[in-house]
Order: sequence, then C-alpha cells, then structure tokens
Amino acid sequence: MAMEKNLAISQSYLLRVTNQLEYAKKLSEKGFKNDFEIEQREVAVEQAKLDVDARKSDIEILETYTKTMELKTLEGDLNSAQATHEANEERAGLDEGRRDQAKKEFELCVIKAEKNGLVIYPSAAAWKSSPDVTEGATVHKDQVLLLMPDLMKMQVMVGIHESLVDRIHPGMKARISIPGETIQGEVLSVASVARPAGWWTGNVVKYDTIIRLPENWEGLKPGMSAEVEIVIAEHRNVLKIPVSSILESAEQTLCWVKTSGGIERRPIEIGDSNDVFVVVLDGLNEGDEVVLDPVTFVEEAQDEALKMIDESNLEEPENGTEPAKPVSGTKPQMNI
Repeated sequence: MAMEKNLAISQSYLLRVTNQLEYAKKLSEKGFKNDFEIEQREVAVEQAKLDVDARKSDIEILETYTKTMELKTLEGDLNSAQATHEANEERAGLDEGRRDQAKKEFELCVIKAEKNGLVIYPSAAAWKSSPDVTEGATVHKDQVLLLMPDLMKMQVMVGIHESLVDRIHPGMKARISIPGETIQGEVLSVASVARPAGWWTGNVVKYDTIIRLPENWEGLKPGMSAEVEIVIAEHRNVLKIPVSSILESAEQTLCWVKTSGGIERRPIEIGDSNDVFVVVLDGLNEGDEVVLDPVTFVEEAQDEALKMIDESNLEEPENGTEPAKPVSGTKPQMNI
C-alpha cells in the first residue's frame, strides 16, 4: 500500500510536468518561452517517467520475489515450530509416564512391618563396597535394607576348629552360657565349607556351626555373645589321669609313675581328653600314682622333652623359615 501510494504520487507528478511541458511548447510557438525552458521541462518529464518506472519495478519485485520468499520463510518457520511443538508434546507425554512411574515406586518405598519386633540395620563388611543404610544413601537392587529377626526362634553360630569338625554332627547336645543363665541346645547344622582364613583370623580354619536354642526363650537378643560347649562324647567308668601328667611325642605318649622302686617311665595309650583329664586305654592300672608336670620334676622327662625339641630342629624348615631354637636358661614347655 505504501508503494502504491508513492506510485500514485509519482504518476501525478509525471502528469503535471507533462502538462507543463505541453503548455510551455504552446507558449514557445507564440514567442513567450525560449528553448532552454522547454529543455528543462522535458528533463523534468523524463525524470518523472523514470521515477514512475522505478516505483512500478519495486512493486513488481515485491509481488514476484520478495513476497514469495517471505512466504516460504514463514512457512518454514511454521513447520519448524509445529515440529518443535509435536516433539515437546511427545516429551511431555514421556515425562508424565516417568512421573506416574516414580509415584508408584515412591508408594512402594514405604516398608511396613508384618509383625511386631526388633528391626536391625545390617552393616556392610569393611572390605565390601556396599554402603551402610543411612539417610540419603544410594541403594541397589537386591540389597538387604532391614532385618527383622524372629526372637522366638534364636540360634547361636560358633566356629569349630578343623581338628574337631569331623566329630561334630547334627543332634549333638550343647550347653550355651550367656550372662546370668545356661541354656541347653542342640547342634542344627555344620558348614561343609570353612570360612575364609587369613591374617585377620590368625590363619585358623573354622567351620560355622549352628546351635538351635529352645523356642520362646526370653532375654535373648541378636548379636549377644555366648559360650558354647558341645558334648562330643561321654565316658563312664573309665581310667583317667590329668593331662599335665603326660608327655606326647610323634611316636608315643609317656607318663611317669611312682612305684616302690622309684619313679618309673610308662608308655601309655590314651583316648579322648578335655582341658583337665585324658582317658587312658592301656598302660596304667587304677590306683597308680602318676607324676604331675614330669618335665619340671623328673630329669628323664626333661631329657625326653629336649630330645623331642632337637628332633624337631633337625627337620627341614618349611616356607623358608628357620627351625625353632630352645631358649637357654628356661625349661621346655609342652602343649598338651
């Protein structure tokens, strides 16, 4: 509209200067105008024509090129905006789905106890990467978050040394001592694989054994310490002597008996033992008097103990270690 207005003004100006040229020519024919004025009028007419042509060209370029280009640009912007809108709608739909899924998962995060009792937060081992259950900690699938033990069915786990594990069987009786009382229990199971041994356990190999306790026993709490005694065997009407009265070597077991002729060395055959007594199967009779701690009081026993130490020193050392050497000025100590 602005260009058409300017074109109309230019056409009006062309018409005016054309009329002025025609009028000047008529006056020139009558002698009132000279040729210079006629030429000026003609130049003005030519300039007006050129201005009109330029105005028409601008309108033609606008309608033919500029308008088409602008429309294409606008159509491209519209298509781009529509594509962006559709992508945003699809993204919004996915976000809504994730939001709804998160709401459902959040509802499942509420853990309700199925019964009354004690709740335990498990603590991860020091060498494991899983963190302890604390506020704000990240958890993973299948991670144990809480433990709720059944206090009516308590058990005791005890490590059995590898030298005795073959003698422990389910069903054996056990005595469990806790502060203030003693409970009678029963061996429930013995692990077939030993727990890992290392420097932190003193390289001692032990097998986890579960002791079943009576149900509904009050006062028991998870994590309590207890002393367990498992009855491996019972011996009645047998001959026994104190363990401190014997001297064991790789070949034989010796003790020293007091007789009318003096102290006599006696090889014996022994059976089961505890920390105090050992069962004698052969070599002694009921009523024989044996010497307690013969290494201390009997010279022959001292010689025998030194002989055993010398024999052990002659053995080839293992793993690059040197054989043990007796300390001068001390008497050899025997571990029974």
